[in-house]
Amino acid sequence: MKIAVIILTLMVFSTSAFARCYTNAYGHVVCNNGEQAGGYNPNTGNAWHSEKNQYGVNTTHTSAGGEAKTKNGRGVYKGPNGKNCYKTANSHGCN
Repeated sequence: MKIAVIILTLMVFSTSAFARCYTNAYGHVVCNNGEQAGGYNPNTGNAWHSEKNQYGVNTTHTSAGGEAKTKNGRGVYKGPNGKNCYKTANSHGCN
């Protein structure tokens, strides 16, 4: 299963010839071309893909079903179980 997720992640980024991939200090494989990014965490088996739109909002999807929208350190996260969390300049929490 982990190999399939890695292959899927690599296929997503194969369309960008300029994507740069590396393994970070935490052991996660990360690929990035400036506008799109993705990676895989071998410890949890979770893959992710992120895109930045024309307004500078990053939308990140995970293979576990989560979605996050972030900009300037603020954001909203929607978990696969329906849990919503937020972070603003002065507050954070979940409902």
